[in-house]
Amino acid sequence: MNRRTLLAITAILSILLAFPPAGRAQAKRIKVAFALLWTIDDQGWTTAAYNGIEYLKKQLGDQITVSYTEKVRAADAERVIRGYARKGYDIIFGTTFEHMDPMLMVARDFPKTVFEHCSGYKTAPNMGNYFARMYQGEFLSGYLAGLMGFKNVGTVATNPIPEPIRGINAFTIGLLKGLRESGRSYDAGHVNTVVWLKAWRDPINETTLAETLISRKHDLIRQMADTPDSSLAACAKGVPAIGYGADAAKYGAKCVLVSPVWNWGPYFVKVVRQVQQHTWKPEAYWGGFDHHDILLTAFNPSVPPAVRQKVLAQKALLEKGIDTIFAGPLYDQHGKLRVPAGSKASDKELLTMRWLVKGVRGSIPD
Repeated sequence: MNRRTLLAITAILSILLAFPPAGRAQAKRIKVAFALLWTIDDQGWTTAAYNGIEYLKKQLGDQITVSYTEKVRAADAERVIRGYARKGYDIIFGTTFEHMDPMLMVARDFPKTVFEHCSGYKTAPNMGNYFARMYQGEFLSGYLAGLMGFKNVGTVATNPIPEPIRGINAFTIGLLKGLRESGRSYDAGHVNTVVWLKAWRDPINETTLAETLISRKHDLIRQMADTPDSSLAACAKGVPAIGYGADAAKYGAKCVLVSPVWNWGPYFVKVVRQVQQHTWKPEAYWGGFDHHDILLTAFNPSVPPAVRQKVLAQKALLEKGIDTIFAGPLYDQHGKLRVPAGSKASDKELLTMRWLVKGVRGSIPD
């Protein structure tokens, strides 16, 4: 082969490599947008969503382009979501209940865009919804507390709607289970006192309510709000706490025994991969430990090894999809049978729950 022929072959190969056949073309970068409820450093709900975004970027890297907008409340949701749709984003995630109806309106106008909404219930041909079974983490936290002998818990609850109510009940069921196994005496009708913020975050009142519960001799403070302030208030008074949503210990609440946390990253990755593979379909998704949508943080050093082992054994069952938390018989705080023996509450019953289990002191406000 002479030099002229070799140069010609090299030139042809260069052209072929520069313009690969369609079958070998690089996959399209997926554009993903997020409407966030608050700021990414809110130490709670939105921080958890942002952690999920960072996980998504780490997993899929140069396969995606990611944008987000902070502090998207109901009044701005349609404008922000529609703006991303007009810019050609392939997937748009809403991250709070109040994004649901605005997102549905936009979804109707952009049928080729995939929309995903957190914590709502409406779907469309191009809009699904997603949530995580946080009550599973709350059950495990209550179980831990009961095994350690806490029998006069004070809970700083948020809004009196089914999701927090479900969490209060799961925590109390776990607390009672742990107390039974601990062999300690307790009043089965009054192990968890609940007070209400009527807000998702209110640092001043979170602190005030936690301090009030402590002054009334409650031995453990349970945080439910989107900030760690009730846990921080407990630590300042030398009382243990249970965190919520994000790792409260990371934000200075060193007395926290454990925190169940939202873990949205795996779901974000799942949706993007489905869109890449053209397999995405709208669904009402509700995953838990079985899909790693909920995590437990590291245990506080004060949690005994035997307690850790028991909690992790229960967690292992949930990871296998064995969820008997709301199995009967379950009675409400007035003694009415709510879940008969031999059955368990359905997802519909859990998602619409408006009663408090026996063991809770306090009522559901109007």
